[in-house]
Amino acid sequence: MWEELVRAGLDPKEARLYLAVLEAQRCTVAEAATLADVTRTNAYDIARKLVNRGLLSLTEVGASGKAGARGRAVLTANDPGHLLDEWTYRKNLLDDLVPRLRALRGDGQHQPRVRFMAGEAGIRAALFETLSWPSPLRGILSMKDLLTVPGSSAMREYIEGRRERNLFLRVVRSPERDYPSGWPTDAEDLRETRYAPESHIFTMTMIVGPHAVAVLSSRRENFAMMIESAEYAETQAHLFEVLWQVSQVETR
Repeated sequence: MWEELVRAGLDPKEARLYLAVLEAQRCTVAEAATLADVTRTNAYDIARKLVNRGLLSLTEVGASGKAGARGRAVLTANDPGHLLDEWTYRKNLLDDLVPRLRALRGDGQHQPRVRFMAGEAGIRAALFETLSWPSPLRGILSMKDLLTVPGSSAMREYIEGRRERNLFLRVVRSPERDYPSGWPTDAEDLRETRYAPESHIFTMTMIVGPHAVAVLSSRRENFAMMIESAEYAETQAHLFEVLWQVSQVETR
């Protein structure tokens, strides 16, 4: 079956490791390496890639088995339906990309780009794409929705990714879509937080860069959209600054 996964887009080692975890249901990285016939060093790199793609989940468990304690890295397989989400996302990406590639044979005039990215895989991909943008980022975050999709594990990875890239985030959040003591202003995490007026409730997330804007829906609508336009990004940045000025400095 791993050959079919390779044809679906995984490389051979990724396919064997994913099948090993899927069949074992729950195993350590070392155990998955043995089952998949790959070295333990390679298994950690492969597992990290599969976690980033949403195909695997990784949990640190201690000797007591309690989540969060230091100990072994345990892998579990996520719903194989993520492969369909990835396929849909790639198809949508190519549907948008091919006409623009053809347009390069024309007069070469720059055109804004809008990409629709379906499903949880699309939301995750859009979020992590913003890690390649220059600092600082501006964000309007719906925390309750982000912790549902793409999930708390992905958000921890995203924060770590910002820290690794020295990517600062100024963020406005809605108190109604927030939760206590979550993602406060934190110099180590390169984040400054404010709270929007109570009448402003954001159920979608928007991250604004200098040349593009990422829009992430809740699970209900389950999509992301990348808008690559310097003018649109500039307009959204100005609107963010207006919201920032009327939002409350974090006091909790």
